[in-house]
Amino acid sequence: MFDLSFQHIELFWLLLLLPLFWLWVIIRRRHIRSEVRLSEVPVDVVGRFNPMMFIYILRTVAIIFAIIALAGPRSTDVTTKTRGGEGIEIVLAIDISTSMLARDFKPDRLEATKRLSAEFVQNRSQDKIGLVLYAGESFTKTPPTTNHALLLQHISEITYNVVEDGTAIGMGLATAVNRLRNSPSESKVVILLSDGENNRGVVDPLTAAELAAQFGIRVYTIGVGSKGTAPTPYAYGPRGELLFRNAPVNIDEALLKTIADICNGQYFRASDNNSLKEIYNQIDKMERTKLEDIDYIEIEERHFPFLLISLIVMFLEMVLRKTWLKSALDL
Repeated sequence: MFDLSFQHIELFWLLLLLPLFWLWVIIRRRHIRSEVRLSEVPVDVVGRFNPMMFIYILRTVAIIFAIIALAGPRSTDVTTKTRGGEGIEIVLAIDISTSMLARDFKPDRLEATKRLSAEFVQNRSQDKIGLVLYAGESFTKTPPTTNHALLLQHISEITYNVVEDGTAIGMGLATAVNRLRNSPSESKVVILLSDGENNRGVVDPLTAAELAAQFGIRVYTIGVGSKGTAPTPYAYGPRGELLFRNAPVNIDEALLKTIADICNGQYFRASDNNSLKEIYNQIDKMERTKLEDIDYIEIEERHFPFLLISLIVMFLEMVLRKTWLKSALDL
């Protein structure tokens, strides 16, 4: 009965007729009192209990509830639900060259990238995400998929030395673009991560960037590496272990910035684990699936309870007229 709205609220103007009705009742009652005083009927018969006034009260109540029922009361329940729009399709293009084992990140660049990439994937439940790996060559480890359990497994399996060593940025980007170019998604994104300079591959990085732009693919580039020098592997020891020495960190930031500019993206520089985590968080916030709030309105007609009360009161009036108040009304 609460939070009601009315289809025909103008019918409440009929309630203004009730004061006129009661004015007529008062005038009529005074007239009846005058007649009683002039008759032989004792005056206190009228004063103790006036059955007609009780009947008029019942009739007023019945009219009020009848008008409310005619005004079309209804309850409206609005439920807001959030519906996801079309998901974003993303490809992570990760550098797996030997230099990614440099220990300016903890425990090294590659392991830090794997862990933070996995966290990024776990926050993107609505999106298709793929994985491209590159060094001197590139290959697709996982096509864009919503099977994030499989993708997370493949991320955990990332290692170096599975293809020719080197840094083929153009090849890595071109492979990622090839995975997205026929995607029907409205938003297609490549996150390209590198710790060096392009020195391998048959595809020029800027050519790959132009191709990405033609297909409407936005590219975010991340340069990974501290500034200055970092403990970097340079050879294998007699037992097959990697040997490290401090080496200059050479990231072609100008190239990565240009790629991002061409592809309507942004370039980031990660110098440690925390900054790489923050970069992933920034990209996560920028590339969010648009959510649509939909209001579901449920309308329920509520006239029946008011109509029922009105009918009950009218029936009560009729019964009282014919039974308990019959003798009093005949006076």
